[in-house]
Amino acid sequence: MTVASDRRGTQTRPSSEPAADEHGTRDAELFDYDAELRLHNEHFRAAARVGSRDRVLDIGCGTGRTTREAARAAVTGSALGVDISAPMLERARQLSDDQGPPNVTYQQVDAQVHRFPPTHFDLCISRFGTMFFADPVAAFTNIGRALRPEARLVLLVWQDRDRNEWATEIRRSLTAATAAPAPPASGPNAFSLADRTVTEGILSAAGFTDVSFTDVHEPVYYGPDSATAMDNVLRLLKFQDLLTNLDAATADQARTRLRATLDAHDTDNGVYFDSRAWIVTAHRH
Repeated sequence: MTVASDRRGTQTRPSSEPAADEHGTRDAELFDYDAELRLHNEHFRAAARVGSRDRVLDIGCGTGRTTREAARAAVTGSALGVDISAPMLERARQLSDDQGPPNVTYQQVDAQVHRFPPTHFDLCISRFGTMFFADPVAAFTNIGRALRPEARLVLLVWQDRDRNEWATEIRRSLTAATAAPAPPASGPNAFSLADRTVTEGILSAAGFTDVSFTDVHEPVYYGPDSATAMDNVLRLLKFQDLLTNLDAATADQARTRLRATLDAHDTDNGVYFDSRAWIVTAHRH
């Protein structure tokens, strides 16, 4: 296991293409994950190193930006994006119809149990799409069966919650006046692959070798100003649900605190929160 040094990105306002999935959203309004993760995506795309003839599997593809980028790089290969969200995949197909490329497809499947064609793919990628498996060893074992021997696995996953300001500061602002239940310490959640030892053990048990971790230190982006960021944050299920059981006055107080937190993170280039992630790479045994 190796760990590479980190690089802090400059806080420039990212360009955006509508959304890939991580937190979960209300179906009616898809959160723009591609804007949120623009700086992370640069690291992820460089680590993926998609070859011109690669057959690529993208797990948790959301609205498919990473799938389309992989397909454009795999000019004589292909890219398959899979996700469990029908609205996200509908948007992915619309964008692919408008933008191409022709060698991209999408399927609504559960990657933990879906029967992919065996030993078919040269590369499996996932940008924040693999932290919510009920049985991660079974899931990665199933994914591994779809990969040819020595195929590469490239994941982007969050580091610990307390290293992610977007998670701690926003949650604190929404729960300061209520006894909200503590986030889960284990099981499927956004930080389930944060521990390097745990994640290496999962991948090793699933048949992967040469597991390595690269630290990614970049801010996440929620909008050009705090009013827009407020709307964006409250599209996320994890945060919206914190307000669900509050009475009207308490919920208003929570929204006021959230707005103040977003105001404090409003720069000349937009609203940013600090974050830390891992790029995890491995090979199929």
